[in-house]
Amino acid sequence: MVKSAARSGRARKPLDAARLDELALAYVARFATSRAKLARYLARKLGESDWTDPADPATACEAVVAKMERLGFVDDRHYAAMRGAAMTRRGLGVRRVKAQLWVDGIDAADSGEAVEAAEGAALSAALGFARRRRFGPYAAAAATDPAQRERQVAAFARAGHSLALARRILAAAPGDLAALDEEAGLD
Repeated sequence: MVKSAARSGRARKPLDAARLDELALAYVARFATSRAKLARYLARKLGESDWTDPADPATACEAVVAKMERLGFVDDRHYAAMRGAAMTRRGLGVRRVKAQLWVDGIDAADSGEAVEAAEGAALSAALGFARRRRFGPYAAAAATDPAQRERQVAAFARAGHSLALARRILAAAPGDLAALDEEAGLD
């Protein structure tokens, strides 16, 4: 497979440990990130460049990631809490939060609190999702077509919500916000 730099005719830029450190610092200054995401970014930069340092590139990459963590620029536990809370506010469920944290390389020890918080906010996240999508009590009219109802349940499932919770919310009549208050009291 031909590298994209070779196809475009551009020479690959030289990269050494000092420049790798600068790239990492610029990345963590711009983005909230996890150890794994930073390591993937640096590995990609290593692949796009010519390594000119006498040190092993993989070792240098790991050293830079460890340095960023030691300095407090990367903290997987805080990243997980922030990412989980943001996803919950957007109306996404626990399964989606867990999946995203896994993709971001957060281990179970660091993601535990974020997952617990998402579980505690499952109902409010599902109601926010229903409000945003105009489902259930937020719909203009009741979904009488069984196929449409199942598509709505599937949308809840793709958003990471349990099927039981989705069906409970979709069972509320349009405009029946009192049913939501009763649901909020149940969880």
